[in-house]
Amino acid sequence: MGAGPGDPNLLTLRAAELLAKADAVVLGDDEAHRPLLRHCREGVEVVEDDLVKRAKHGQLVVRLCEGDPMLFSSITEEVAACAAAEVDFEIVPGVPPATAVLTYAGIPAASSVPEFRIVDAAQEQDWASHAACPGTLVIYNGIGDAVAIGKALIAGGKPDTTPVAVSSAGTTTEQYTVVSSLGRLQPDLKHAGFTEPALIVVGEAVGLRDKLSWFETKPLFGWRVLVPRTKEQSRSLSEQLVAYGAVPEEVPTISVEPPRTPQQMDRAIKGLVTGRYEWVAFTSANAVKAVREKFEEYGLDARAFAGLKVAAVGDATALALVEFGVKPDLLPSGEQSSEGLVAEWPPYDSMLDPINRVLLPRADISTDTLVAGLTELGWECDDVTAYRTVRAAPPPAPIREAIKGGGFDAVLFTSSSTVRNLVGIAGKPHNVTVIAVIGPQTAKTAEEFGLRVDVMADKPSASALAAAVAEYGAKQRQAALAAGDTPRRPSQNRRGARRRAR
Repeated sequence: MGAGPGDPNLLTLRAAELLAKADAVVLGDDEAHRPLLRHCREGVEVVEDDLVKRAKHGQLVVRLCEGDPMLFSSITEEVAACAAAEVDFEIVPGVPPATAVLTYAGIPAASSVPEFRIVDAAQEQDWASHAACPGTLVIYNGIGDAVAIGKALIAGGKPDTTPVAVSSAGTTTEQYTVVSSLGRLQPDLKHAGFTEPALIVVGEAVGLRDKLSWFETKPLFGWRVLVPRTKEQSRSLSEQLVAYGAVPEEVPTISVEPPRTPQQMDRAIKGLVTGRYEWVAFTSANAVKAVREKFEEYGLDARAFAGLKVAAVGDATALALVEFGVKPDLLPSGEQSSEGLVAEWPPYDSMLDPINRVLLPRADISTDTLVAGLTELGWECDDVTAYRTVRAAPPPAPIREAIKGGGFDAVLFTSSSTVRNLVGIAGKPHNVTVIAVIGPQTAKTAEEFGLRVDVMADKPSASALAAAVAEYGAKQRQAALAAGDTPRRPSQNRRGARRRAR
């Protein structure tokens, strides 16, 4: 099965279908294929050999190969072994690097001259005949001999001004491309530090990269971004960061746990069902989750909210309610915070409101802002601990070292507690790291810990925070280009960081 060029999202539908059915998967020597295991069912075995033996015993075995298994990837021996043992086999094509890496580098396979030639430098080649190729020449396995290959093509008649692009780790967020010419390969590649897998692309099509480059020009391309949230909360944020070209790393700093004693929540749910409350106010998606789990425990569903008014502090909380089947009656139109919610909350009116009680299922460390505001408006609040937030265990040593040593380009703080807990379990981020916060309160906490706040979301949501960081990255890139400099990631600005142009 072809595993594709590197980006796990370029796997074919047929490949994903078979991985989902596989009993065993052979990764080979390429650990880069490991993310593809997400398509497999739970309990799949990752093995190194015995393919035929396993298949003879009725197992479906998938052997992953880089790119396309029929292009510069010899599988003839394995296929012959299957045939000899009378084991059925299928060869699943994959997206080859020869086209995918070029596309991700912004280089068309064929432009004005419709000829496209792929060669394997690991095999003996007649470079003089390849020099006569008028179109695009793509060279596999040639990075170690790139300078010699360039000289051989020039000796074969190719002009020394012919554009060349060398791209490594293609289609991944580690992709790195240097544009040169046949005559300048030696000085331009001297400090590039290229390793396989890499492709050498020769031809006039390389000149179109300035106009067609779309991947390496993403606003956060290659940025290593720390997402200090609970695992459940970070998924959608990480997906958004990936879309901006970043490499998110989820480091839980908060663990959400049930209350120490369930009685308070049990009474609240009973009161909710029996008509004790006029309003229920949710200040987080975690509070919605806690109430939903209690409902399921009692065999209830969203219909139990009938006759109640429901308020949500912001868009993320409102979305969690809608997924539960509840449409909020009140959502702040301005600042999405406890203050914003109080600003729009109607005062208690004994003529209009038969009940003056509000249920507030919240975290154990919530502030009193909402309770104080509602009390002032004439409401009586039942402030109930729906869940506890506790500090998570420290991350592994390499993560802690990267945080303190400037290995991360940005860190996204989504609450004051994530600031306190991250510093507590891993230390303060390095001063080159971009500090992004979800709102003023989180910014204040970050500054109290001596952190410089670089980015603040225009509204308190994780999505807005990711967008704000992307905008910051885009502006930094544009400023560098306008000054005639090569754009650099924040981590590349720390002392001793490896300096290479992108």
